[in-house]
Amino acid sequence: MAWKICFIIVFIPIILHCVFGDHDLCPSRKKTSIGYTCQKACTKDQDCPKKKLKCFCDGDCGMSCVTPRSSCPWPVIHENANISLKQETWNFGDQIIVRCHPGFKMANGQEMAQSRCQGDKKWSVTAPCDVVSTCDEPPTIENGYLVKNGHLIKGALVQFKCSPGYRLEGPVYTECLENKTWSNSAPSCKKIFCPPPPEIKEGILVAVKKTEYEVSEVIYYMCKRNFFMDGSHSVTCMTNGQWSDGPYCRERCKVTVQRSQVIYRGQKVWVTEIDEGLVHHSENVAFFCRNKTQACSYTASSQCFDGVLKHPECYEEPTWVQYTFFSKNLVSKISSCQEI
Repeated sequence: MAWKICFIIVFIPIILHCVFGDHDLCPSRKKTSIGYTCQKACTKDQDCPKKKLKCFCDGDCGMSCVTPRSSCPWPVIHENANISLKQETWNFGDQIIVRCHPGFKMANGQEMAQSRCQGDKKWSVTAPCDVVSTCDEPPTIENGYLVKNGHLIKGALVQFKCSPGYRLEGPVYTECLENKTWSNSAPSCKKIFCPPPPEIKEGILVAVKKTEYEVSEVIYYMCKRNFFMDGSHSVTCMTNGQWSDGPYCRERCKVTVQRSQVIYRGQKVWVTEIDEGLVHHSENVAFFCRNKTQACSYTASSQCFDGVLKHPECYEEPTWVQYTFFSKNLVSKISSCQEI
């Protein structure tokens, strides 16, 4: 049954051609160039040199010797247009539909045309889809630029942007209207300035004081004596008119023990051996603690943060009696728990 259906589909055009002929409906061959190659002219199949060739109407070429089941290339690309088949095949005589994209038309004003698979195995030529209803170039802006996407047709949006160091004042977008004008005039790009940088506690601003500073300008800070700078020593005027994050001047910490040894900078020292008994911000001090069960010692660290150094919960300050008469039994003198 399937082969019978295939036979009918393939040979019906040939049978109709043999019975009725194409002569009465087919135009005469044109002598002017029509954009493709005409095959051998004929009036009947016997005029064709090969048996597989048949005398069919080939559009403007008139009656020509063609291969009925020859095919044209598919898919087809047509600039600024969508292409679709009018049927499911792309053989001789089949057609495709060319539809221009929005904002594009053919020279005769049409937005759609059909192309036919010819005897030379090429699709007949259709007019190109060109841009219509375009706007002139949008207005430019000083110290800025435009961002365009595609052709300047009706509905097209253009974005205004400012160069680094400038702030946009006015509309961000303008649209191409049907009357070929733009919906908005150009905005302006104003130079960005930063206000004077902020003062920081216990810090000194190293700069010539001004009422405003330009983008990318850098200002430096110093901390007063005995204060530690936490963060970058400089700030930069950013493109939003704000300064980058500034530093902090952190205070040193007093090690508030009197009769103990600690681990500081990798050394076991008495607190009195630390200069002024002060450690810098972010430095660590390790205190000795007692494991009462095993009668051994271990250390617990504490970090200085902006003037505050907390004692570990396990730490106990020796009494004056313990320090004076029983110094060999101080927790920093007994065996480490790691050695047991």
